[in-house]
This record gives sequence, C-alpha cells and structure tokens, in this order.
Amino acid sequence: MRPTSEQINDARELLRAFLRPTRLVRANRIGRDTDTEIYLKLETELPTGSFKPRGALYALMKNLEQRSIKGVVAASTGNHGAAVAYAAQIAKLPATIFLPESPNPIKRARIVALGANVIEVEWNPESLGIAAATFAREHDYYFLNDAEDDLVSVGTATIAAEVFDELRTPDFLIVPMGDTALIRGVAAEAKRRHPAVRIIGVQAQQAPAYARSWQEDRVITTETCDTIADGLATFMPTESNVREIRELVDDVRLVSEDEMIHGIRTLLFEEHLVAEPAGAATTAAYLQNPTAYSGRTVVLLVTGSNIPDQLLSEAANLPPRT
Repeated sequence: MRPTSEQINDARELLRAFLRPTRLVRANRIGRDTDTEIYLKLETELPTGSFKPRGALYALMKNLEQRSIKGVVAASTGNHGAAVAYAAQIAKLPATIFLPESPNPIKRARIVALGANVIEVEWNPESLGIAAATFAREHDYYFLNDAEDDLVSVGTATIAAEVFDELRTPDFLIVPMGDTALIRGVAAEAKRRHPAVRIIGVQAQQAPAYARSWQEDRVITTETCDTIADGLATFMPTESNVREIRELVDDVRLVSEDEMIHGIRTLLFEEHLVAEPAGAATTAAYLQNPTAYSGRTVVLLVTGSNIPDQLLSEAANLPPRT
C-alpha cells in the first residue's frame, strides 16, 4: 500500500511529539567544483543515529491506538532494532530484538542501552525473520517488520515531506535501498509533490538483491550479502516491494565497498559529518559520476551514523582521491 497524503500528514503530526525535523543543509564542499547544488538530509540527527525511528514510532503508536500490545519484537541488523527499542521505551513496552551473530557493536550497544532484550542468531536469508516471527507468536508480541509493515513506509515518507517543504523542485533524490521501506516512502511522497523528480536508489555491490530485482522486474534472491553496509544487507526481496520500486524508482546504482569507505571519508573531511556505510552510500553514488548531475539540484540522504570505531578509523586514514 502506497502512503497517502492523509497518512503522511498524520505521521508528521504524530512524530512531532517525539522527533524534530532533521536539517537539510547545503553541502559545503561536495560538488563545489561543479554547478550542481548538493543538499544533505541529515537523518543522523534523530535519537538513535538513523532514520529508522520515523517508521518504528509511527507503526507502533498507530497499532497502540487500535489494540493493546504486550510487547514488541523486531529482526534487524541494528538500526531498525534500535528504533524499535526506542519506540518501545517511549510506549513503556518490553522489546526483544533479534540480531545476527557478531552484529555492529555500536548498534547493539544502542539497543541494550534503550532497555531491549537482544538475541543473536546465526544469519542466513531467513533466520532473523523466522526467529522474530516465532517469538512474536509464542509471546503474543507485535512483530514490527520494517520490510513488510505498510505503516513503516508512511513514517519514512515524512523525510520527503520535510525536504519538499524547503526545496520545492529538486531534480534528484538519491536514497539508500535496503529492505526498501525508506525508498518506497520517500519516493511516493516525492513523486506526489513533484512528479518530475528522479529517484535514484543505491545498493551495495555485494548485496544487490533489490537492484537486480528492479532491473529484471522479478524477485531475485542472493545467497549472501557480505557487505560492510549492514543497513543495505538484504537477501530476499518481496514481490510487493519489487513491484513498488519498479513503479517509483527511476534508476538504481551499485556502490563498491571501497566507494562507500571513500564516501565516509568524504563526508567526514569535506562536510564534518560521521556516516556509516549505508549512510554514505548516496555520497558514494554521486561521486561515481558527478557530471551526470551538472546544473541540477541533488539531495543526498545521509541515513545513519552508527559506524564501528575501526571502520571509521580506516576511512579517516585513507589518502584522499585525486
């Protein structure tokens, strides 16, 4: 189900009680040698360091309006889990988050600090979702599944609403594409506000399931998704999500591990911003071919800042690209 304008307005009103709109800032140095206007949407400013609380809060609070909930459970590589833990803390509900073994330590620590129970399971294409769904049935918990819960994409659509409040007619929105809840919500509202805007999705080269599905207009799964961008690590697209991105997304770019690390470095030294690999993926995609956006207005979504210390150090110590 594509978010409606009424739902998005409702989400903005509901989220206003918990979250401030994030800043949309003109890039100081990225694109400085071109005639392109680059803007950065700083979702890293939200309480858990990523865009995810928008969808988690809206989905949980709307469900609480309809029924009583004993607790909430989520399957996540980290950021969605932290967002669900944050939403559950606000709602005064217990939360259990299923993570892959040896998860991002920054994200795991956030989840624990927010009072949620963490269960790590061996990761394969189905393990996290099955474990969370089983737990939800056994404990009568609400399974807040960000890949399939329509209310999550209503929450993410508020990002586009905030962008278009400030920039009426941007030419491009470049958006990370993991489980697609983000890009489906953003693209739906962006296209409603300005049908000519082009939506560019970005996936990790080593986790290309949705990119390949978008290209071939059918569900394509991958056996592995071995990428530093845990926020983009998806194996198994759903048919409905593929159908939606085929209708809403104009192009999809794949970025390498090296390009994401250089994207992290660029944001750190050029813009003084900390981003995790998924959060820097849009910068990496732009840097692949800056001349493609010449004379245009481009918005890059910087969606998360929860980067392990070792990876941030690695990016910081790279020599600049010439």
